[in-house]
Amino acid sequence: MKILLAEDEEQLNHVLTVAMQKSGYDVDSVFNGLEAVNHARENAYDVIIMDIMMPVMDGLEAVKEIRAMGSKTYIVMLTAKSEIDDKVTGLDTGADDYLTKPFSLKELLARLRSKDRRNSEYSTKEIDFDNLTLNLDQQELSSNNSISLSKKETSLMRYFLLNPNKKLSTKELFNHVWKDDDETEDVVWVYISYLRSKLASIGASAKIEGDKGGDYRLVGADHD
Repeated sequence: MKILLAEDEEQLNHVLTVAMQKSGYDVDSVFNGLEAVNHARENAYDVIIMDIMMPVMDGLEAVKEIRAMGSKTYIVMLTAKSEIDDKVTGLDTGADDYLTKPFSLKELLARLRSKDRRNSEYSTKEIDFDNLTLNLDQQELSSNNSISLSKKETSLMRYFLLNPNKKLSTKELFNHVWKDDDETEDVVWVYISYLRSKLASIGASAKIEGDKGGDYRLVGADHD
């Protein structure tokens, strides 16, 4: 699971980053809201942990900017105990959850484990992009017509649809879809080929760009 941490207190940022990395998470850490927005624009994250009080751009404004991009990433706000209004505002702005400072590392890591479990259970039933719809319950991809997907194809397509227009590395895709399987990264190219064939067969205008072993990106019809 890939995490973006935005926290301007250097010591706390370091402690949280190390703790999450030791738990097996891939962590990018930044120190203000503007950096968080820029990272979220260019990279795919499963969770964003966002402090409210930060320089340059505060956490609330950063969340607004990230949601305005169309990002569906799960966002946890970090709030001080006295910031009751900010908790409400944060949730109304687009955050999914919050932790009140001071909080325990055990609680944070438990929430991340819970989120990781929910990811594997496909909590969202349908995801749309361009003229595509992926039904996760039915494992069906639809555009001008529909086609069934395998479990792995569904998982891979889901990750592309949650992160459209972002470059996703072969390693990143492999870790998300085949992390517990006895496979090599070459399997990513095989399944990209399967998905490209199925996108063409249903008349989808969206396509997957990229070459074997490199970065891939799902783009829509209006992409230059």
